Amino acid sequence: MKPREPPKVHCEMEMEIDRISHLPGHIIDKILSQLSLRDAVRTSGLSSKWRYKWITLPHLIFDNQSVLVSSQDQTFINNKLVNIVDHVLLLHTGPIHKFKLSHRDLQGVSDIDRWILYLSRGSVREFILEIWKGHRYKLPSSVYSFQKLIHLELFNCLVKPKPTFNGFRSLKSLDLQHITMDQDVFEHLISSCPTLERLTLMNFDGFSLLNIHAPNLQFFDIGGVFDDVSFENTSSLAIVSIGLYVNIGYDQNLTLGNTGNLIKFFAHLPSIQRLEVQSYFLKYLAVGKIPGRLPIPCIELNYLSIRINFNDMEESLAALCLLRSSPNLQELEILGRPEEQTIPVRVKSIGEEDYDNCPLNQLRLVKIAGIIGVRCELDFINFLLANSPVLEKMTVKPTSNDRGWELLKELVRFRRASVQAEIIYLDP
Repeated sequence: MKPREPPKVHCEMEMEIDRISHLPGHIIDKILSQLSLRDAVRTSGLSSKWRYKWITLPHLIFDNQSVLVSSQDQTFINNKLVNIVDHVLLLHTGPIHKFKLSHRDLQGVSDIDRWILYLSRGSVREFILEIWKGHRYKLPSSVYSFQKLIHLELFNCLVKPKPTFNGFRSLKSLDLQHITMDQDVFEHLISSCPTLERLTLMNFDGFSLLNIHAPNLQFFDIGGVFDDVSFENTSSLAIVSIGLYVNIGYDQNLTLGNTGNLIKFFAHLPSIQRLEVQSYFLKYLAVGKIPGRLPIPCIELNYLSIRINFNDMEESLAALCLLRSSPNLQELEILGRPEEQTIPVRVKSIGEEDYDNCPLNQLRLVKIAGIIGVRCELDFINFLLANSPVLEKMTVKPTSNDRGWELLKELVRFRRASVQAEIIYLDP
């Protein structure tokens, strides 16, 4: 009998599939876009398909996280960083849409000038330059030819374009911190960016008058030392955060016609939704005539944050004017300046009549911090509780517990217009 043949086993050799090498191109691009530049370069060792993928990255970021340079020799650090940037730009192919240079060990103005000149020949849309050491870096003339810029961010730079500079016509976001420029340069820069939507100014010098002409501006964040601020053609501006870093002197005899800073400041802000009055800016707003309410109410304002010296009567009246002029306010944050409130400087006090005719019919959330429990602060809290019929929660956080028990007893005794209002006392 013929022996039975064993069943045939089909041993088809299956080649191990290199899934990484066979990923679709758009997936590889997505992965690379999520990596730091250092890690993106390292992927060149994965396979032949990945070897030169990183040189087409449209976003180049050279900062302390994406470029690892470690040595005790400062000269070595700088030279190595320069070599890295040079190497990447030399090998790079395709468009560069974003370029960020922000490394604390970078030195050498000529190298930065050279890189900016190279980039000016392309189509950069986002340019971020942060110089962490040394004097203000004077931007080369080539940077003003970035006509496709959408976002520009500068730190520790001197901005001095040629008279022929016609602005960045496509710019939507401008962030300037620790910068120097002349008054006319600043005004021309803002007015010649017709599509500007976001503007940030922090710690600047060379100009002190903030004349903002920007028809599409929606967001404005500023902190620094300046003399005056005015808006023109800013009907789209919705979010404003503004801090004056110097305690200006107040002249009780000073009047600005029939307007005053309050009316002038809000004259061109019909769409404001969120306002943060920081540092000493409320004192600026209190200069000149303080009306009971603004001629044109802030109908869309739903969030208001105010840093205030309760012991300054003009500031208190200015704050009340803002509250009367914000009929749809839903959230309020009050931050005291306790270092000033310990010194009684008021000539006269806020009376009950000053709190009249100020219903806060939409106010739901209130946060109060930085108070010490003096009478002017308690009167203001009492006013808020008595005029907020839909208030849900008020959080109170003093600067210390010195008068904590007395403050808490006062808060409990205050009449509340809202039956659901909850008062939360937080320890410092």
